[in-house]
Amino acid sequence: MTSDLSVILPRVLIVSRRSVRKNKFVDFVGEYHLDLIVGYGAVPVIVPRVTGVHMLLDSFEPIHGVLLCEGEDLDPSLYETESSILSPEELEEIKRIHSSDTAIDKEKDTIELRLAKRCLERNIPYLGICRGSQVLNVACGGTLYQDVEKELSSKNKEGEDVVVVKHIDYDNYDGNRHVVNVVENTPLHCWFKDSLEDDKKEIWVNSYHHQGVKRLAQRFVPMAFSQDGLIEGFYDPDAYNPEEGKFIMGLQFHPERMRRPDTDEFDYPGCPCAYQEFVKAVIAYQKKISSATTIPKPIKPDQELDKRRKTIIRSFSLAKNIYLNGVRLSPAKESELEAGADFLESNTVLSSQQEKKLIQMGATVRNSTSYIEKLKMNEERERVAKIVMGKMSIEQLSDLKSFYQLMGQICSEELERKIQGIVNEN
Repeated sequence: MTSDLSVILPRVLIVSRRSVRKNKFVDFVGEYHLDLIVGYGAVPVIVPRVTGVHMLLDSFEPIHGVLLCEGEDLDPSLYETESSILSPEELEEIKRIHSSDTAIDKEKDTIELRLAKRCLERNIPYLGICRGSQVLNVACGGTLYQDVEKELSSKNKEGEDVVVVKHIDYDNYDGNRHVVNVVENTPLHCWFKDSLEDDKKEIWVNSYHHQGVKRLAQRFVPMAFSQDGLIEGFYDPDAYNPEEGKFIMGLQFHPERMRRPDTDEFDYPGCPCAYQEFVKAVIAYQKKISSATTIPKPIKPDQELDKRRKTIIRSFSLAKNIYLNGVRLSPAKESELEAGADFLESNTVLSSQQEKKLIQMGATVRNSTSYIEKLKMNEERERVAKIVMGKMSIEQLSDLKSFYQLMGQICSEELERKIQGIVNEN
């Protein structure tokens, strides 16, 4: 395998999370995410959570997929359209209990929401894990619970059989599990079907969050619910077909961390399927946009320009033959030198050194004396040319400029090549 994997593998953007280490900021992405992305055949491209990066997202193109995962709480102003049911005292208590998550990071919010919306606009594959699922829901107009425990508990206070689910345990990050009910005929059901009992459709998932989906955006369909009613997974059925490069999904739980103690063995065979199918979609998406990209054909000069170009080159070639071999041309052949002389007279402002070199070479001129005399007429000709061009239309001027730019480039290249050839021969 070539060492330049980025040339081969599709690119999955992942936004880092910022933390403080030894009084300095560090940006990081969990190793499980990176390992799974690489393992299934894509290359992770980390977008650093750095001020101003949200303005530079075009620099990360091409984007074949986006994976958004952990991070702090989303700014409530991005989704909260109604008055919060939580009192100021409850909000303060939430900040105290969840101090590591309630510090709003507006820069990360902006970066990730822009990436999510770019995916939705272009149908770029998107997988949201935990916070990433919340970003996806908010990007589509959904809302969030600012605190699942307080808001769902208050919502269910009148219920007789209220189930309290522990969605977060700061002392047992990887070990905390709770039951979710998987919805039939969804991708999640397909991935875990061999682990589901016929009568229950339940799995135990790793959970580490205190916020979650409140109102699911209209375009999405739930894939799993926790026993307190919280949506634990959702997807867009109209944008789900990994083989065709379609994948828009959010999972509130962490399938990448659902592993047995002190091993890398997954709790269920279906745990890595979200990443596997996501990367499958990413690869298909890359192939789809690559095949749709056409290589522009080189612009060819029209027949008239090409004819003039060949005439000028022929004039230069004859001049070189005169200079090198001292061959006298017949009157008919001498007329062919006119094109090169006229072109240089009308397009070249020469230094004294260039004049000397051209005189010595005799390139494209019939004799040096008449050529130098003609050069002295340039000033008058320039004045007359300005008068004439002032009467020309924009289209005529544009055509004239294009022609002379092309001829100038051809002349410069050919002249340099021929001069260098003469120098080498001598």
